[in-house]
Amino acid sequence: MTDRPNGLTYADAGVDIDAGEALVEAIKPLARATRRPGAEASLGGFGALFDPKAAGFNDPLLVTTTDGVGTKLKIAIETGRHDHVGIDLVAMCVNDLLAQGAEPLMFLDYFATGKLEVEVARRVVAGIAEGCKLAGCALVGGETAEMPGMYGDGEYDLAGFSVGAVERGQVLPRLDDQKPGDVIIGLASSGPHSNGYSLIRRIVERSGLGWGADAPFDASRTLAQALMEPTRIYIKAVLPLMKAGRIKGGAHITGGGLIENPQRGVADGLKPLFDWDAMAMPSLFAWLQEAGGVAEHEMRRTFNCGVGFVLYVAEDDANSVIAELNAAGETVFACGSLQPA
Repeated sequence: MTDRPNGLTYADAGVDIDAGEALVEAIKPLARATRRPGAEASLGGFGALFDPKAAGFNDPLLVTTTDGVGTKLKIAIETGRHDHVGIDLVAMCVNDLLAQGAEPLMFLDYFATGKLEVEVARRVVAGIAEGCKLAGCALVGGETAEMPGMYGDGEYDLAGFSVGAVERGQVLPRLDDQKPGDVIIGLASSGPHSNGYSLIRRIVERSGLGWGADAPFDASRTLAQALMEPTRIYIKAVLPLMKAGRIKGGAHITGGGLIENPQRGVADGLKPLFDWDAMAMPSLFAWLQEAGGVAEHEMRRTFNCGVGFVLYVAEDDANSVIAELNAAGETVFACGSLQPA
C-alpha cells in the first residue's frame, strides 16, 4: 500500500487504537483473577469457551441474561466514582440468573465511550472483575467501543451479558410445588441497587443538595457515597439452598419494584401477599419518599424499598432457611406468604 501525503488516520477521527490495546493489557490480570473450573478467562480471542462438565454439571440447561447500570452511571461520571459500577453491572445480570436457580458461569461486558480514558475504563473493569469474583463466574471477554460524537466528554455506557447453568431438574420457579401458605422471605438490599435513578436524580435536584453534601439520612456518608453503594450479589448465600431443593421460587427486585417482579416467580392461581409492616423502609428510601413527595404505591413500583431479592419457601422450612441465610451474612426476614389469586 502507498502512503498518501496528508492522509487521515483513525486517530485523526478520534479513535485511539493504541489506547484500546493498552486497556486490554491493563485488564488481563483482572480477568485472570476470575478463573473458575470450566473457564480459563483469558482475553484476546474471538470467543470464549466453557466446559460444563469441568464445572460439575451433568445435564445442564443454559440460562442467559443481559442488563446495564442505567442512569446511576450519571452520578458515577459526575462524581468520578467509577470503582463500583462494575459490581452493579454484574449483579444486575447474575441475580437474574439466580431467580432461575442458575449458577453464573461466564460474564462479558460492553464499554462504550466517546474518547477512551484508559484509567477510567480500567477502574470500571476492575469493578466488573470484583463482581465476577463475588458471583463465582469468569470474566471471559468483552468489547470496548470508542465512538467519537456518540457521547459527551467523559461519558460512557455499560452493558453486561451473563451465562449460567442449572441442572434440568432444578430450574426455578417450581410452579407445581408452590401452594398457599408458602412463606415469602426477603433479603435486604444494599440501597436502591441500580433501579429508579432517573427519579432519584430528580429528587436530589429538587432537594438542592450537592453530591458531596452529608446524606440527610446518614451523616457518616456523603449523598454520593450512599447512593452509589453497589448492588448486592446474592449468589453465594442463596444458590446452595436452591441446589438442595429447598427454594420453590424467587424474584430479583429490579425495575417494577415489589409490585411487578415478585409475581414473575409465582404459579398461576397464586399471588404474593406482602406484610408491609414486616418490611420497615430504610431511612434512605424514607428520605427519597419525603423529599420527592412520592406516593407509597409509586415507591413500591419504582424501588426495591430495602428488599433486593425474595424467595418462596415451604412454611415448615422457612425458619431454617432464614437462619442459614443469616449465618451466610445476609439480612433476612419473613415478609408475607403466597395466597390464592
